Amino acid sequence: MDNKRNGKKGNSKSDRLAGEFARELGKDVSKVINHREIFGPGDIRKKDYIKTADSRIKFTMAVIIIIFAALIGRVGYIMANKGDEYSRQVLAQQEYASTSIPAKRGSIVASNGKILAQSEKVYKLILDSYHTLEGETNDHNMDVTLDAVEHIFGVARSDMDSFISANPGSKYKVILPEVTYAQMMNYKQYIEDQNNSVRSAAAEAHVKPKASMLINSSAVYFEPYYRRVYPEGTLASDVLGYISDSKGAAGLEGYYNDILTGTDGREYGYLMDENSFERTTIEAENGKTIVTTIDPYIQSVCETSIAAYNEEHAGEFREGEMGSVNTGVIVMKINTGEILAMASYPYYNPNEPNDLSMYTPETVSSMVPYVAEAMSGASGRTVSENEVTELDVSAFLWQNFCTGVSYEPGSVCKTFTVAAGLDTGAVHDGDTFNCGGDLTFGEGKNATTIHCHNRNGDGILDVKQAVEKSCNVSLMLMGQRLGKDEFLRYQRNFGFGSKTGVDLSGEMDTSGVVFNENTMGLVELMTSTFGQGFRVTMIQTITAYCSLINGGYLYKPHLVSRIENDDGTVVQNIEPEMIKQVISPEVSELMKDYCIGVVDEGTGTRARPAGYRIGGKTGTAEYSGKGKVSYTVSFMGFAPADDPQIAIYVVIDRPNAASQEDGTRYACLICREILGQILPHLGVPKTELITEEERKDQNIPNTAVLHGSSSQEGGEEEETEGGDDIPVPGDEVKPEEETGEGDV
Repeated sequence: MDNKRNGKKGNSKSDRLAGEFARELGKDVSKVINHREIFGPGDIRKKDYIKTADSRIKFTMAVIIIIFAALIGRVGYIMANKGDEYSRQVLAQQEYASTSIPAKRGSIVASNGKILAQSEKVYKLILDSYHTLEGETNDHNMDVTLDAVEHIFGVARSDMDSFISANPGSKYKVILPEVTYAQMMNYKQYIEDQNNSVRSAAAEAHVKPKASMLINSSAVYFEPYYRRVYPEGTLASDVLGYISDSKGAAGLEGYYNDILTGTDGREYGYLMDENSFERTTIEAENGKTIVTTIDPYIQSVCETSIAAYNEEHAGEFREGEMGSVNTGVIVMKINTGEILAMASYPYYNPNEPNDLSMYTPETVSSMVPYVAEAMSGASGRTVSENEVTELDVSAFLWQNFCTGVSYEPGSVCKTFTVAAGLDTGAVHDGDTFNCGGDLTFGEGKNATTIHCHNRNGDGILDVKQAVEKSCNVSLMLMGQRLGKDEFLRYQRNFGFGSKTGVDLSGEMDTSGVVFNENTMGLVELMTSTFGQGFRVTMIQTITAYCSLINGGYLYKPHLVSRIENDDGTVVQNIEPEMIKQVISPEVSELMKDYCIGVVDEGTGTRARPAGYRIGGKTGTAEYSGKGKVSYTVSFMGFAPADDPQIAIYVVIDRPNAASQEDGTRYACLICREILGQILPHLGVPKTELITEEERKDQNIPNTAVLHGSSSQEGGEEEETEGGDDIPVPGDEVKPEEETGEGDV
């Protein structure tokens, strides 16, 4: 009985164990259910079976652990050695979003802080066809969205409908290239107001607002960017330059492009499958601000004066043309090379550099022959007027006459010949020269005769008188003493034939338009002594002239005084750079005295503003492009005479005048007008007596008095105060007795 009970009990337990182990080992239960066939009766067989099954379980678990360990090791190896590669593969399967954050271009400001160029944020209005059409009830949603765009921005609904129909999958279509911040906020407010009205109506009806009734703000969005703005319009356009394809194309914009240009930022977004969004932002780095040496008042005076001259004398000699082909003015600090103003006419508006509408069609047409002439010179072939396009005319206006155009300087360069002669000892102060009206070189058929302006001759002149009267013969005689080698050495020392390095893009290389030892013969030397036969730029000439007056020191001209971060912190101060000493201080003092004599007694008397004593030199050169009726005329001056602070250079390229004397007179009068306004602005007091002739000629009221001095005519005194109002140039200009210029 006990055995049977024990047997039944054992059979039942054994059956359960067999079933569990069979399942564990993956065996068919039916093969082991009858334990008697396998083990037979008894506890010993039961224990042996349990031990065997336990061993198999342990073996299986060990295999599983080894496999997992191998997998973990493999994953670690992949992460250590190929993690980046697999990460890229994973990211490639995600929806990736990247948005550029535009950097703001740095500003250009005047010396007094006035903004001359800046960038302001505007927006492109983008139409997203894909999001416009998405949703179950998209028809009405699209209607209200596009109606809103049409209502606020005036974009034709039909145009948007046509694009969406033709491009349903498009996510980017610029429908307005420039939207202001105010316009953008007006649109967003309109969206909010309209959608709030829909929601309020739904709330009153105790229903949920339908999505189809709401304006889809994701269907139209705004992409920010910066546009360049020149708040003062045409002011200093030649200095500033303009922007083309987001880069500086001329002037300071071009020269300092890398400094003004910032670095765009970027926003990266990763949209995972489970709708989690990760964002990384690299902020934009804005460009730096450049602070210029430009005085906006002086710049405005110069531009107003030369524009008025050209308008007043338009069509005077050459019908249908402006008062000149080009007119330029530079005002520079003598002792530092800082440029206070640089202006030329005709000019352009950097906000719209291709816009010619500021000139009449007749005026634009009158420019075409000169544009063709300039294009011919640049290309080396003859360009016909029919080939000239409006873009070519615009390019003619973009060229800075003060730095990018060369011309024969004429008698202004006599000062450099005299200075070289004095500095080498070939010429001494007090030496005399006999002018008989001309000078002949060579004999017989090889003889060359060069005339003075006074065909009857100026007689015996000392060095100072030769400069005052601008005597060609006297200068040629000095050139003979100086010799070719020394003449060329000093010409190079003064910087002629080399770029000055002024911080403006587009400075002309004049190395090919000056003589050298191989190309200069005796006749070339003689004509070069009075400034003809070779070519210079305005910036070269005024830079060299300052060295004649400031003690002999040649400074590098510059327009930027410092560079700042966009928060105003100074990154770099740009100090004056002295290049070399070209003449001795003693020679400089003589040259200053000679040039004062030119205005006091010689060819430059018309250049003196009432109440001031200045120095300077006139210049006239025949223009070799279109016969002998065209000239380049100029006046180079400095003020005040007793303590020179600024130099001024006025050049009129082919003035619309019948004679060279008229052109020279106009250059002097432009100088006088500019100095009469800017010297009071700079705080320079009047020191000279004002005559009745000057009062009448320069429209000076009788109530004006000279502070601290008795007037020669009537005992009145002239106040030293001067305002900043800019008078209309030319109104007070009256013809005076001709004095003649000695270049031809």
